[in-house]
Amino acid sequence: MYHLRSIFKAITSWFDNSIVYGIEDDADTHSIDWWRVVPFIGMHLACFAVIFVGWSWFAVCFAAGLYCIRMFAITAFYHRYFSHKSFQTSRVCQGVFALIAGTAVQRGPLWWASHHRNHHMHSDQKEDAHSPVQHGLLWSHIGWFLSSENFATRSGRVKDLATFPELLFLDRFDVVVPIVFAVSIFLFGSWLETAAPALNTNGWQLFIWGFVISTVCLYHATFSVNSVAHLWGKRRYQTRDHSRNNLLIAILTFGEGWHNNHHYFPGSARQGFYWWEIDLTYYGLRVLAMLGIIWNLRLVPVAIRDSPQ
Repeated sequence: MYHLRSIFKAITSWFDNSIVYGIEDDADTHSIDWWRVVPFIGMHLACFAVIFVGWSWFAVCFAAGLYCIRMFAITAFYHRYFSHKSFQTSRVCQGVFALIAGTAVQRGPLWWASHHRNHHMHSDQKEDAHSPVQHGLLWSHIGWFLSSENFATRSGRVKDLATFPELLFLDRFDVVVPIVFAVSIFLFGSWLETAAPALNTNGWQLFIWGFVISTVCLYHATFSVNSVAHLWGKRRYQTRDHSRNNLLIAILTFGEGWHNNHHYFPGSARQGFYWWEIDLTYYGLRVLAMLGIIWNLRLVPVAIRDSPQ
């Protein structure tokens, strides 16, 4: 009976994160929560369904478009806004982009920001949950967020965000948005099958490409910032960690690969400090600023940017 209750609690925690209370303080407790791993593994295995659903130009472009939209929501809002407050915006805008970022299946805004803030507090130290220097490449890439000790939101790090009930809801029930999003894609594809047969798509094909494949690509692109960008690349600034600038990761993650820049001055809305450092997220933020949707973008002062290292 106890075993059944444990299984029920584990499965229920997929939908309601409040079931899990507290976090383990011991960063060496590398215990994988295997019940939480099941959906993650399932998402990856589902990619092989492309063999059965095939492909169409519309499905591939649809997947690429959703990758771009959701990557921007993660990098601009989960990271540069919620984690670092590098610009200001309205409550409505922060809620809308938290909703969009939630479709990337990278947990809720408070969880994401709290763990990222903890990362900056202890970057590449023992307490850094996803340091490849301390815990190895595989753990820093995928292991850390599947572990029991990193499941809960570090509430003490995000007291400023916890004042918004809508963000608390998205954080507690972080699986709701992805489920609704996935079902909507399937229904949209099913509608297109009859409404626009020339597109050669259907519900299952659009679901596999637009949700599954696009999401898995998002996973590993963003995860690479935690892992690869602390091992390979150039170090312009002698920060106290092992952060590095990596052009390939910067392209895949819309500017997040300028990781050494970021750790040198985390509060900057622009992570590609120089004009030749491609930072698509910053370009998008500039557009939003011109439209009056966001304002007060913080940038690294030129004197600090160009100071000798």
